[in-house]
Order: sequence, then C-alpha cells, then structure tokens
Amino acid sequence: MAKTAVIIGARGQDGRLLRELLCSKSYRLACIERGATRVEGLEWKEAVDITRATDVFHLIQEFRPDEVYHLAAIHHSSQESAREDLELFRISYEVNFFSLLHFLEAIRLYSRKTRLFYASSSHVFGNPPSEVQSEETPFSPQSVYAMTKVDGLLACRQYRRAHQVFASVGILYNHESKYRQEKFLSKKVIRAVSEIKRGSLEELALGNLDTAVDWGYAPDYVEAMHAILAAPEAGEFIIATGVKHTAREFVQAAFREAGLDWKQWVSEENPQVMGRGSQARIGNASKLMSTTGWMPKTSFLEMIRILLEQDSVPTSLSEGW
Repeated sequence: MAKTAVIIGARGQDGRLLRELLCSKSYRLACIERGATRVEGLEWKEAVDITRATDVFHLIQEFRPDEVYHLAAIHHSSQESAREDLELFRISYEVNFFSLLHFLEAIRLYSRKTRLFYASSSHVFGNPPSEVQSEETPFSPQSVYAMTKVDGLLACRQYRRAHQVFASVGILYNHESKYRQEKFLSKKVIRAVSEIKRGSLEELALGNLDTAVDWGYAPDYVEAMHAILAAPEAGEFIIATGVKHTAREFVQAAFREAGLDWKQWVSEENPQVMGRGSQARIGNASKLMSTTGWMPKTSFLEMIRILLEQDSVPTSLSEGW
C-alpha cells in the first residue's frame, strides 16, 4: 500500500524538491502551503493553518500519515539586513516552533505510527568554537531564526524522551537548487552570470568574498531527510558535505563555467549586499552517513554547472514558506 506523507512548507525550495522525490516513490501527499493545502492521492478540501492546533489535529486524525516533514520556516538570508523586532519574534515562533508542537502533540494523541522530520539549521551553532560542528557542538543561536530552531530541536528531543514519538531533526547546512530565492548569494551569482551572458547586466555587487560556506546540492539533502525517517531510531543528524568553499570560489567557478573572467564583472565589499557575517560553519555528517548510508552525490562544481544550466529557464519562488 502506498505511504502517506504531509509536507509542511511545500512551496519552498526543500518542499518542492521533497514533493518531487516522494511522488517518484508513489507517495500519497498532503502539501501544506501558506493559505492552501494540496493533496495527491487523497481526499481533502480544507486549507490547514499550521498555527492553529485544531486544524493540525484534524489533519493528523484524518490521514494518520506515515511521515510528516516540517520544513516551514520564517527566516532571512545573510544578504538581508537584521530585523529583530517583536513582530518578527511572534511570527517566527508561531511558524517555526509552535506549529511544530501542534504536529508533535497531534502525533502523540492520534497517530503514534507517524514519523516526523523537523528541518533545523546550522545557525543553531552561531559562531562555534571550532570550524567543524557535530551533533555534540553546543548551541549558541545569534538570531531569532536560530533561537526558534534550537527550541524546535529541543521539543523533538522532549517528545522522543517523554512520549516515544519518532521525531527526528536534520541540522541543515547551506544547500542550493534552481528553486533558491533571489535574495540568496548562490542564486544572485548564478542569475547574474546568466544575465551577463545575455548582455542584460554590466556589474555584480557582492559582499565579503572570503566568507566560507559548506555548500551542498538541495536534491541530495531531501534524500537525506527521507533516509532519516527510514532509520531504525529517531535522533538529530547533521546534513552537510563537510567541505569548505569560499564565496570567492563560488563566484570564480560560476564565471569560469560561463567562459567569463569574474574580475571584470564583480565588485567586492558592498556592505549593502551582505549585512551580516559569521565565521565558517562546516558540518560533520558522519553520524548520518553511518546510520543511513547517505552520501552527498553532487560535488561543488557539478552543482554550479547544474544551476547554470537550469537558470536558462527562470523559476519563480514565492516568499515565505
């Protein structure tokens, strides 16, 4: 019998890629987006507001899904200016944390067979004491987004310990695809290369090109999410490549693949482009690899080649989850 999965945040990059992966495995799906719920192979006509416990309870009671993927999040890219007012706290906790609690409690009450995946972030480590992080690295959140992701991880840990709910957490490092929003550095660079080739852009302004990042290919990472829910036991798992590259390397590789000299087109150190920074965060995914057998399949250069090829057909992605 086909498995049933709920994808929360189905409109975002990871949600779209996960939907494609699960469709290829003949899953029945309930895809929750902001303001809409779309089903495949199921009967359902109501929008689900994940910030309302009653909506979530009704959904879980109705479908008793095999898997739930909580990918919805309110967050900013490093290129956006910092904004940490009361309204950002409120909406971030509603979406990133309290909606997760609604699903955890619904599973505890109505569907104990359901396995839940929660998408956390390397931002939980803030500015870590060592360049490479493992699941044992202390949390040190430096933003509202990171705070909510720490609390979500701890909630999953509590429901595992106290209620035996299968609630796993993926601590995700930077991962890119054709669905990345324009505000992110990777998309900004890829799109600029395409526009320069077409003659519609004359200069690309970027920030600190010495910034180091652990960059992976997003389709590989959603395969990791699926593998985590197939593991014998729930837990916390870093999803990363373990390889460091600088923003300069990304820029150089993208322009080189297009046959361009990046120095002719890129202006550096524009403080309006990259307003926040932190030291390198590189993930040690050995626990995930040994537990599930997952390995990143796509190299840094292969990822950039794919992104350049796919950017010939622009893909719009709505803001939010």
